[in-house]
Amino acid sequence: MKTKFIYFIALFITVAITRAQDIERLEFIADSLNLSEEETEALVSFKMYSDSLENTFTYIYDRSMLNGDVAKIIIPEGYKFLDRDQAQRVLSDIWGNPYDDSVMGLLLKEDESPVETSYAIEISYSEEGYIEDDDAQDMDYDDLLSEMQSDVKESNPERSKLGYGTVDLIGWATKPYYDQDNKKLYWAKELLFEDEETSTLNYNIRVLGRKGFMNLNVIGDMDTLEDVENNLDPILGSVSFNTGYKYSEFDPDFDDVAAYGIGGLIAGKILAKAGFFALILKFWKFIAIGGIALIAGVKKMFFGSKEQPVIEAHKDDSEVS
Repeated sequence: MKTKFIYFIALFITVAITRAQDIERLEFIADSLNLSEEETEALVSFKMYSDSLENTFTYIYDRSMLNGDVAKIIIPEGYKFLDRDQAQRVLSDIWGNPYDDSVMGLLLKEDESPVETSYAIEISYSEEGYIEDDDAQDMDYDDLLSEMQSDVKESNPERSKLGYGTVDLIGWATKPYYDQDNKKLYWAKELLFEDEETSTLNYNIRVLGRKGFMNLNVIGDMDTLEDVENNLDPILGSVSFNTGYKYSEFDPDFDDVAAYGIGGLIAGKILAKAGFFALILKFWKFIAIGGIALIAGVKKMFFGSKEQPVIEAHKDDSEVS
């Protein structure tokens, strides 16, 4: 008992010293950047808030089931996962999104937190039927982009009525690609939201199954595109359907077929959520030190400059999509 008590006292002192050292380091960085007293206080307060909030989460680093036993995620190295309830808390309570019952979890970089994140991957499940993929190989994605850009412009008045900012679809950040063998589709859009100076990346991944699809939605600034592309293989390989729900197990006598194909899946409407997510990423960066440009310098000085490794996914031979 005495040993445990001494251990906890030592742990408390270590944490206190670490936090004090972090604050001193932040103040030194703020001084070197010639920040005002108010900006320095905001930076320190933000760091303390971020650390306190981070301690309330329980991250998963190995694997987790999704939507009961429908699918699973094997967490890629370099990432961490928040389960359904914690993901809902982040998306709704912290980031201010409307509650979405389809959300199954949230994937974050291992060295980041919900309020200090370059990008996050929202994982959800949509049971809209078996998606026939006959149209995938013959699709003209340039024509599809033109149609989508027209649809976005036409939807902007309605977005404004609902209280959301207008959005422009600039173009493909990554052109659509469909992996016929593994039934996985991905593409990325470059979006520009009203009153924003920088574009938003909306990277979409769909894993097709027997009754619907898993949706991995990556949203961040455009400068995160390279990181996402470098880690695309492990991200793609992280989510798979379990036996009984795989695409190859479709039964036309019992299963419903979706009312759209691959083209309709790509051309789906831009959700208001993308705007919320882009806003919150910029908002937290802004309050940290009063400007988006400065946060990159602070993060580099505070956390150090390091190469981003290409991450390898954990292999799972028991389930093959």
